[in-house]
Amino acid sequence: MATIVEWIAIVLALAGAVFCAISAVGLIRLPDVYLRSHAATKSAALGVLFVLLGAFLFFWAVDGEINAKLLLAIVFVFLTSPVAGHLNGRAAYRSGVKLWKGSVRDDFKEVLERGGKSGPDTVQEPEPPKRP
Repeated sequence: MATIVEWIAIVLALAGAVFCAISAVGLIRLPDVYLRSHAATKSAALGVLFVLLGAFLFFWAVDGEINAKLLLAIVFVFLTSPVAGHLNGRAAYRSGVKLWKGSVRDDFKEVLERGGKSGPDTVQEPEPPKRP
């Protein structure tokens, strides 16, 4: 049984390394900061999570104990990576970094034109039709 878990841990660690390599290629090849941020936060976070999960399973199978530090690292990466990517993209947009010329949508443009505030309190209700 331990051998099967060890092989699963090895496969997870290798899959994590592949995801991290894909993320590194994405950081080099993608054209603008927004797509690069996407590559860094999505695939790199998934790669790191796979590597940590593989390490957790390996040490659980070999030593027979649960490593709380690895579990905390998994939770920390899972929670912080998407938030950091979102905030990096938002800061880049607000500082005036241009979108790639091949981008087809700019959902945040109209929010900034309304004064830069977003949320449920800034949604404008349509005016009711006027009766003659």
